Amino acid sequence: MKKIKILRIIARLNIGGPAIHCILLTEGLNKGKFNSVLVSGKVDISEGDMLYLANEKNVKPIIIPELGRSVNFIKDVVAFCRLFLIIFREKPDIIHTHTAKAGSLGRFAGLLYKLLSGRRCILIHTFHGHVFGGYFGKRKTKVFIWIERLLAKFTDRIVVVSNAIKNELIELGIGNFNKISIIPLGLELDGLLTIPIKNNFKNNSELKIGIIGRLTSIKNHLMFLRVIKKLMDLKSLTQMRFIIAGDGELRESLENYAHSLRLNNFVIFAGWQKDLINLYSQLDIVALTSLNEGTPVSLIEAMAAGRPVVATNVGGVKDLVNEDRGFLVESEDIDGFASALKSLLEDENLRRRLGQFGREFVRNKFTKGRLINDIEVLYEELLKERKI
Repeated sequence: MKKIKILRIIARLNIGGPAIHCILLTEGLNKGKFNSVLVSGKVDISEGDMLYLANEKNVKPIIIPELGRSVNFIKDVVAFCRLFLIIFREKPDIIHTHTAKAGSLGRFAGLLYKLLSGRRCILIHTFHGHVFGGYFGKRKTKVFIWIERLLAKFTDRIVVVSNAIKNELIELGIGNFNKISIIPLGLELDGLLTIPIKNNFKNNSELKIGIIGRLTSIKNHLMFLRVIKKLMDLKSLTQMRFIIAGDGELRESLENYAHSLRLNNFVIFAGWQKDLINLYSQLDIVALTSLNEGTPVSLIEAMAAGRPVVATNVGGVKDLVNEDRGFLVESEDIDGFASALKSLLEDENLRRRLGQFGREFVRNKFTKGRLINDIEVLYEELLKERKI
């Protein structure tokens, strides 16, 4: 039986959900049916690199240095040409792109390949987040929306990771109800699910609140630091520590801002952490202050670890968090966020109850096995429809 060739394309394997998603799918699809090839650009020097996970899974991506984060006309043309040559060489049955830049260049290259070769090839693109809010100015956003509307007409299926993203795309005229499929993220959660839910706190024990993610403007760590400052007015910080896990271009400015707020003794900039079990075992509460999100990996991981969460109500966060699993606060609501953290810090039973409900919610919904099965079903459905 001839194997189905999958060419998976992502702009870069920086730390985050899209990279994990692509690596797990490249490694995990049924090797008796599918032959997967992963193509990626290079990670910026300021970003964490997930090539270590690819190496652990024995995934050897084809690297196109020009296919990266920033928009550069010359490099983008070179990346497009290299993608086209790889597609022509690999002759895939399915081209599945991830993230905005790879989605545009990869699908245009796939369309050119179909036109010149006369071969049938299925085009799929996954939106991992709400890429049209908070990242670009109004003019660029309008251009990108126009490009996505055009590409959607030639894309066989659009995949989103949450219902909120599907609704947004339909409102923007990108695809339609029948063309868009919801396939939530899938992660390796087994280790996190075994972390004990903390329930033996001593009155004088130190509580740790963590935020995990790239130190970039969209994650809004400035809000997190302002919330800590606000907590100083509501509650003594002497028995609390705040862990900022991650790195990025804003690290130095955030450290300086923390210093200006006199938070040095309470805030730890921990950098990227590969040992997630150790990280989440240390934390009592996990925060997220983003201006925009698709399905935030850190919240899924926190829930799997049995940790309660406080998060801004943006993007797909509301698909994860409700009153049974944590607190949702409107974006930039410093007072509301500080009040929610204070409630958790002062109520051990509330922390434990929310942690338990969160763990049960993600236990089966966001597993690697479920993700792989959903994608295989989608591929086989499209292959049958297109008679490939």
